[in-house]
Amino acid sequence: MSNTNMNLTDSDPSNASHREMAAGVLKQAQNDLRRFHNRTSYVERELYLDAYRWIMSDDCTWPFSFVNVCELMNIAPADLRQELVGDLTFGPFGQWARRGSRTIRRFLDSLTQRFATNYNLSTALPSRLVQTWH
Repeated sequence: MSNTNMNLTDSDPSNASHREMAAGVLKQAQNDLRRFHNRTSYVERELYLDAYRWIMSDDCTWPFSFVNVCELMNIAPADLRQELVGDLTFGPFGQWARRGSRTIRRFLDSLTQRFATNYNLSTALPSRLVQTWH
């Protein structure tokens, strides 16, 4: 019973084991990209290239292709590619800085959302300030 055009999502998409496997494959590719970037040994370079080719491929004919994994995880492939491959150009410090800035941005967004729901800007601020924000 071999179907080469079977997508991972053709089976039950809520299947937790498929999601766990997809997350594991994605995490391994991410680790290989970061760990073996700019390595010179043949084996390390091949591990990097395997991960890079998998991420850049649009092939969706096998269940755990990058596109199918992204679909299963509800992530846009282009966005994830940019994040995974784009991080490599910054080096370790840049990767840490980008992750830190994303965390800070999420925190600030949550604060903004919390205060926006607790306070009505038109009553909490003078009218001249509210007008400049709109």
